[in-house]
Amino acid sequence: SVRTLRFGPDGLLYAALSEEGRIVRIDPAAADQRPEVIAARLNQPYGMVFRDGALYVGEHDQVVRLGGPGFITKTVIVPDLPTGGHWTRELAFGADGMLYVSVGSSCNLCEEDDPRRAAVSRYAADGSGGVVVASGLRNAAGLAVHPTTGAVWASQNERDNLGDDIPPEEINVLSDGVDFGWPYCYGDRVPSPEYHDRERCAGTTPPALKIQAHSAPLGMTFYTGTQFPEEWRGDLFVAFHGSWNRRLKTGYMLAHVDVKDGRPASYEPFATGWLGTDERVSGRPVYPAVGPDGSLYVSDDEGGRIYRIRWVGR
Repeated sequence: SVRTLRFGPDGLLYAALSEEGRIVRIDPAAADQRPEVIAARLNQPYGMVFRDGALYVGEHDQVVRLGGPGFITKTVIVPDLPTGGHWTRELAFGADGMLYVSVGSSCNLCEEDDPRRAAVSRYAADGSGGVVVASGLRNAAGLAVHPTTGAVWASQNERDNLGDDIPPEEINVLSDGVDFGWPYCYGDRVPSPEYHDRERCAGTTPPALKIQAHSAPLGMTFYTGTQFPEEWRGDLFVAFHGSWNRRLKTGYMLAHVDVKDGRPASYEPFATGWLGTDERVSGRPVYPAVGPDGSLYVSDDEGGRIYRIRWVGR
């Protein structure tokens, strides 16, 4: 199942095959696009980010750095991450040169014993000095760094079992010490019925952008290419993996988020077709990436495909 996509400094496309425990490399410009395995026997690899010639990988239980010729040297950078529950470990290097690591919750709704759960933590590039930066994030399966402000943004998969249209999914802009409310509240500081803690919710931060409930926003990337219209440069593209427990299915698309003054303003469908009019699902988008040619690439773990989207005009 192909999940995270990332272009390397060599211009090649790297893809995490989480279930298979492998990372593969593809040359989108080559006639032969058979994937080359560069790492195997990993524990559900998901997050990937390049730094100083090395590839950092978020496994279910740790963060490792793959370096050396052919990425043959594996060094554990952040050991002993909490396991179980939401398994994706998303990574990003911030404008501050620090490594940001997202760990989801162990449950749908609960109070976590480990402060690293349902949170994003920040580490030095060697894995030292870990501190929790943002909490109250039930499952932030996508991190992206704004190309101008340097702020780290996070997608948020909210809780289940409140209804088809609540609570909203979220796009959030991180800052030190921010609490986005889970499990005590959702949306615009609405208290969860299980806790009724209005006072605690008053001190939390509402989402920067609310998204249709159960859309399951996962990977996201800022558009930094030149192939698409100029007004879209610096905008955000987010993969909506799609609902699993909503009466009428929703999501199953690549969404375009309009960014105004360094904040998400609104979103609209950009690439669709994975959900038919008969509600038949043919694919589930997971992660977008911008290629060196400015094309958008998006993974689909349901169909086991990677799509390339080119701009040919309005």
